Amino acid sequence: MTNFLSIQITDRRPFAGGEAFGYVGPYERITGRVHHRVDPSAVAQSGVTDIALAERGADGLVHFTQDLCILRPADMRLGNRRVFFDWGNRGNKRMLQYFNDSLHSNAPISSDHAGNGFLMRRGYTVVFGAWQGDLLPGDGRMLLDLPLAKNPDGTPVTGKVRTEFIANGPGVTTFTLSGRGSTRSHPAVSLDTAKAQLTRRRYAKDWREPVPASDWMFARWENAGGLDGLGADRGLVASDTHIHLPGGFEPGWIYELVYEGRDPLVMGLGHVAVRDLVSFLKYGDRDTQGQENPLGPVGTIEKAYGYGRSQTGRCIRDFIWRGFNADHENRRVFDGLMPHVSGAGGKWLNQRFANAVVAGGQQHEDHYCPADRFPFAYTESTDHNTGKTDAILKRPETDPLVIHTQTGTEYWQRRGSLVHTDSQGNDLPDHPKARLYFWSSTQHTADPRLEKPRKAVTDHYLNVTQTSMLARAMLDALDKWATLGTEPPPSRVPRVADGTLVEMAAWRRQFPNIPGKTVPGEPNQLPHMDFGPDEAVGILALEPPLVHAEHGYTILVPAVDADGNDIAGVRCPMVQAPLGTYVGWNIRARGVGEGAMHEFSGGYIPLPEDEQVRAATSDPRRSVVGRYGTPSGYIAAIERAAGLLVAEGFMLEEDIERSKDRAKDWGRPLHDVKLP
Repeated sequence: MTNFLSIQITDRRPFAGGEAFGYVGPYERITGRVHHRVDPSAVAQSGVTDIALAERGADGLVHFTQDLCILRPADMRLGNRRVFFDWGNRGNKRMLQYFNDSLHSNAPISSDHAGNGFLMRRGYTVVFGAWQGDLLPGDGRMLLDLPLAKNPDGTPVTGKVRTEFIANGPGVTTFTLSGRGSTRSHPAVSLDTAKAQLTRRRYAKDWREPVPASDWMFARWENAGGLDGLGADRGLVASDTHIHLPGGFEPGWIYELVYEGRDPLVMGLGHVAVRDLVSFLKYGDRDTQGQENPLGPVGTIEKAYGYGRSQTGRCIRDFIWRGFNADHENRRVFDGLMPHVSGAGGKWLNQRFANAVVAGGQQHEDHYCPADRFPFAYTESTDHNTGKTDAILKRPETDPLVIHTQTGTEYWQRRGSLVHTDSQGNDLPDHPKARLYFWSSTQHTADPRLEKPRKAVTDHYLNVTQTSMLARAMLDALDKWATLGTEPPPSRVPRVADGTLVEMAAWRRQFPNIPGKTVPGEPNQLPHMDFGPDEAVGILALEPPLVHAEHGYTILVPAVDADGNDIAGVRCPMVQAPLGTYVGWNIRARGVGEGAMHEFSGGYIPLPEDEQVRAATSDPRRSVVGRYGTPSGYIAAIERAAGLLVAEGFMLEEDIERSKDRAKDWGRPLHDVKLP
């Protein structure tokens, strides 16, 4: 045996005040820490970058420790014998929010955190386990304590690190070198700015304008939080983990810092932590300290499923592709996985100087992040740039079943078409172990508890569509697939063959000319980039990556109807019976990178309320009153749409009434409808 694991339980208490969830009864919450010890020379860890350089204990093994939180039936005999693992996004527990419509919390304990109780009523054992090793403590985030990579002589490992900074408003003078306050920075080897390079550019593809070394420094404000009678009580101090620009960062501009960093963590051990924890919960009886499995003896758990959204959807795809779904005894770990809104991404975690929270390479922000690298599809295909053939699913004996879901944002910002086309934009056949579903006209984040429309630094409202009802149905479908062999509905994504997946020129002809509304110039393109081998150097660190402008990948977008809403895919009730145009993109506002698409934001452009408004504004779209007549007419349209989704297997019967309830009074205040 090469891998050792022990669990230290630190707290055990009733969940949701002892509330009973149907026949399953009450739940309890268990929290603790998982202590891992692994042999760095074992085959099971051979794919972890820098594992040979990881600090070791006196036993010669590599040690790391993982936060753990479990919500399980108080009587496991009444549960469904299934683990549902949450790859927490940036250390945050998100599963309850998106499956139970619950109030988000990193310390779930109350009835509000149980929401509608869906996962509990189904009998799932919900497991939250840390996987991201570069998070800093705070706000209840799940932490993974990882070893540093050290040179054989004990000296620090050093290398080039590249980070981008974008201020979304005036007055910003200081950033952490990681670019995120919650994330560990790689310390600078030298505080001499002449040994680093800071540039700025207005848009991602613009020429990089050097910022003189004398104009910035490695420093931060030391702030006591009070006043000394003359102003803020603070001082500027040197810091090897901060960048300070006294004149301030120009809002919306992209600042790029390349510097010599040190002390990378062995980030690929995050995959090992998840693999070994879930494998033990599924197959283990007692840990290496003789403690009983907190879920019960061997045989208590029959199936293990996992879910991740955005960053963690990417992590799941990387986990599968690198072969971590086989444990150290070559047993299948997860029976089914649900990566959501990952787009074509993955492959950015397991490398030297990785920054796990770096965004996925949008049009404006972190454009040259290497998260999107071949292979993109679950089905085998060939990269026409290199001639390489590969697939994410390529180990039939241990690969999980996959239900991959994505929104409009992934097609515009995350190169989502490459999940189901080859590198030149041709439709690929479906993989028999994967289902792909496009949640039409929705955005990357769909808060099930959103109360009213809002904006970021964008031209349009953020997209208000709600889709948690689709997630619940997909989990039921995955369980039936893994347990009974009952196949889910066929993949439902836009296709080139039927004209629902198109080039930008065709999309421009289709999208309605809504007066005064800005649209994207193009989807986020993906050039072919040379980054070098993962084992040799952190690919985030190159200065900058070599971009082959003459080569690249074909990025296509979903075709739209006369309202500007996506035609193909799974249309949630709000999209089938629209009160607006719902899009997967949004445009940065004037003064903060205007014209470029904004982060992972979608948009909502309200329909004209009645025919008078439509005529006065020359809006080509039918009005709200012209479509539905009355508020009750709108509710009826939502009910019809929900019923169709239930019949097709994309929605549960219990969610029909929830959808109707949200539709009351024209769906206000979530929708911006001015009708009386």
